This record gives sequence, structure tokens and C-alpha cells, in this order.
Amino acid sequence: MKKATVKDIDLKGKRVFVRADFNVPLKGGVIRDDTRIRESLPTIEYLLSQDAKIILASHLGRPEGKVVEEMRLKPVAERLSELLKRPVKMLSDCIGDEVSQAAKDMKPGDIILLENLRFYKQETKNDKEFSEKLASLAEIYVDDAFGTAHRAHASTYGVAEHLPAVAGLLMEKELTFLGRLVNNPEKPFVALLGGAKVSDKVEVIKNLMNLANSILIGGGMAFTFLKVQGNQIGKSLVDEKEELAKEILEMAKEKKVDFVLPSDVVITEEIKEGAPHRTVQVSEIPEDMMGVDIGPKTVEDFRKYIEGAKTIFWNGPMGVFELKEFATGTLEVAKMLAGTKALTCIGGGDSVAAVKQLGFGDRMSHLSTGGGASLEFLESRELPGVAILMDREKIKA
Repeated sequence: MKKATVKDIDLKGKRVFVRADFNVPLKGGVIRDDTRIRESLPTIEYLLSQDAKIILASHLGRPEGKVVEEMRLKPVAERLSELLKRPVKMLSDCIGDEVSQAAKDMKPGDIILLENLRFYKQETKNDKEFSEKLASLAEIYVDDAFGTAHRAHASTYGVAEHLPAVAGLLMEKELTFLGRLVNNPEKPFVALLGGAKVSDKVEVIKNLMNLANSILIGGGMAFTFLKVQGNQIGKSLVDEKEELAKEILEMAKEKKVDFVLPSDVVITEEIKEGAPHRTVQVSEIPEDMMGVDIGPKTVEDFRKYIEGAKTIFWNGPMGVFELKEFATGTLEVAKMLAGTKALTCIGGGDSVAAVKQLGFGDRMSHLSTGGGASLEFLESRELPGVAILMDREKIKA
């Protein structure tokens, strides 16, 4: 990796501003999944080994510039204290005199957590003054929030303009792993894509055409492709930008990439628990019904590609996996990936949630903590939160 990390810089006794990703699911003040907190531990523990003074910062949810009590980070501070077996001091704000004083009073090994950055609208606007206030708290900036690396916000970009800026160990892990997919994937490389809209993933599909041998399509977006091929799709989800689907199908032919669509689907009249459902061929979807999952024949079609793959990237569930009636396709794909010897990368968001919910998380090579960021990386787009970090060779020079 070209970017400098915490291991390339002197941290001894320094105040270090760590942009972490503690955007965890909360219900009634209780953390429902602490994966993102656990993923931050290697960086925090390394900083502790260097006697750094650690200032942690994150957003949580979308408070849109207002204080929202349910989006305070206190439960995160409590969970971090438990995991690290040492106190993590929760502050009541992320800027201001009290915060500045708390940072000045820190001793080596101290850890403080700032309050939710997005309680200020200046955070998402990358406001210069807000960035300067955050930067004034520390001497070094560490970005360990890959999930927000595609956003040029105050805490992911602005602060790094004022301090020596390096990657944390989670950021390094993400960039190294995803870099293997983009730069030199072992072939055959199979990309498995689900989710709702073609337009949301058009750029990543186009870029994967240059990397993958096969692209397998499930989820809601499959129906737009099926429609432009002349199938009647009933009330199934369809992207209004149908021309994008036509363009992608043409591109796959030109590049000789196997572009595999469902041959059968599970259909229902309504998406609700206990709804009657059945499996039909894609050419037989009735007008008053909608597709909500891939069918068993499609699962077997996909299996032929997955079992021979050396590298697999998966982003997006195969159906409405939140309801058990429509989760079979996603479950079967997760089982296949868990059983393969291929390098398996699950690209954030719903796919990671599905894999973990189904109990296969520890059998994948890599679960990315960034859904949008991992997709933009695979589009070969420069991520602002990565671009702003110092290059390793400049530090070594």
C-alpha cells in the first residue's frame, strides 16, 4: 500500500485524532452489532502501545446538524471501555472550550471519545473553521474509517489538511484487500451483485467488466435486465433508466464476460411475513405479482461459476432477505461462498449483514466495513479520505 500508516510515524506521547467508524446499529440505547467497534481495536491498541493520547471521533446515524439524544455516542464509549479494559472518557461535545481543555489535560494512554460529529452540519459540509477546531485538538491525524472514505467531510478530509495524516490499521486492511481485487485478482474472478437499482451500481458493473470473468446478477436489479431482454416482469422492481441495462448487456457481449441473470424467481403479491409465494421461470411472472428472490435453478446456475472461482466479490443480497420466506437465495449463496476455497470479499452493507445474520461471517476472507466506499473503490474512483493521506515514500524520504 502506498499510503503511510500509524506504523510509519512517531506517535510517542502525541495527541492523535482518530477518525473511527462507530456508526453502529442502536436500539433503545443498546448496541445491536459491535463489529465496527471491534474492528477499530487494533489501531487503538497500537496507539496505546506507543503511549499516544487518543482522541476518538465518529458520526452515528443522520442527525442532520441537530442534537438527537438517541444518536449520542455514550453506548460506544461504554462498549469500548469493556473491550479495551480501560476507561474511555465520553465528552459532551466535539468542539468548544471543554473539549479543548480535556485534550490539553490528557496523559499518555488516555482515551477520550468526542460526541457525534454530525450534530454539527459543518461536518458534512467540510467547513473550514469546523475542521480547524477539530485539528487544533491533536498533533497527528489517523483515518481508520474506511466506511466514510468516499466522503470529503470535515473529519475525513478537512482535518487532514492541517495535520500529518496517516491510515489506521483497519483502513490499511481494507485498502490492501480491495486493492488485490482491482490490481491483480486471481482468475477466474466472479462478481456477484444484488440490491435494488442498476443505476446505483452501473459504474462498478462497468469497471468489473475489465476485471471479472463472470458477473452474476440477483436482487431487485435483475428485473430491469430481464425486462430489457423482453421478459414480462409483472410488478417487480424496475429501474427507470432501462437504457443503462441495455448498455451493460452490450458491453458484456463485447468484452466476452459471462453476464448471468436469474432463470427462475420466487414471486409473491406482497412483501410481508407469511405472504404466499411460489417459484416460476422468469418468462412466467404474472402481471399482478413481483419477483422477490432468486429460484433454486438460478442458485444451481450460480454454483457452477462460484465453485470454479479463485476470487469472488459479493455486494447486495439476492432477494428480500430480511423476511425468511424470501431469504433462501441469499442463504444458499452465502453457504456456497463459505464452502469455497476462493478469496471471498463481501462488499459492505446488506451483504455483510446477511452473511453475519446467517452465521457465515468468520468463513469469508474479508468483510468490508464500507458499502459505498468499497463500491467506489471498485469503480476505480479516488476516495477523498484516502487521497488526502500522506504517501509512505514521502515519510521515508
